[in-house]
Amino acid sequence: MNSQKRSATTRRQTLVAAAAAARLALPVSVAVAQAPAPFGVLVVTATAGFRHDSIPAAVAAIRRIGERTGAFFTTVLPEVADLATLDAGLLAQHRVVCFASTSGELPLTGEQQAAIVDFVRAGGGFVGTHSAADTGYTWPAYGELVGAYFLEHPWTQTVRVQVDDAAHPTTAGLPASFEIEEEIYVFRSDPRQRPDTRVVLSLDASSVGAVGAAGTSGEFPLSWCAPFGAGRSFYTALGHFDAVWEDPWFGAHLANGIAWAAGA
Repeated sequence: MNSQKRSATTRRQTLVAAAAAARLALPVSVAVAQAPAPFGVLVVTATAGFRHDSIPAAVAAIRRIGERTGAFFTTVLPEVADLATLDAGLLAQHRVVCFASTSGELPLTGEQQAAIVDFVRAGGGFVGTHSAADTGYTWPAYGELVGAYFLEHPWTQTVRVQVDDAAHPTTAGLPASFEIEEEIYVFRSDPRQRPDTRVVLSLDASSVGAVGAAGTSGEFPLSWCAPFGAGRSFYTALGHFDAVWEDPWFGAHLANGIAWAAGA
């Protein structure tokens, strides 16, 4: 096995072990072997619409995964003014760009938009959480990248989330279903209809008393992933409340999603 393959295998083992440690509430340092040189995750939390109170918890959770595993470091662009630094050069220092609860029409220039799309197409990773789907409605390439745009959130309550694709790396170690208090999104289109898109989590409609109300398939997708050129795109609709970011099952799902998007 060459050094590049060994590095990718070690990163994958590191993040899977970290997810397991989170579920067992064990110190990650006990459960995880030392990782290779970390890759970069560029976290964008700027908002031009609604700003979620849980954004600090989101940043803390992403940083915590990176620090405990040693798999990645984070660079955060928290405010609209910080977006001025987002260019091809900054992206090149990272392997993943994460839109964490962004919203609205972010004031990115055409050159910046192209740099993000080109970064992923060339082999980078995109991760979107929660209101990342409520972002960039006038930016068609972003719609392709995130996979579906937000329509509404009809339920905010304790719900049951079910694993649709237990074989996918983003659901590694998750139970068949788990309960979580969350604001549930439904979308303007059904990501299942997109080529090569795999829905990995969905809402158990019986947990909200709903049947066949969303999309063309009558289902409620909550997380999906797809290739994007030579890169990868992962989106999860979860993340409205602080407690979601602290939930061990969501933490495992997020760690797995970042690793998959990075190709680790």
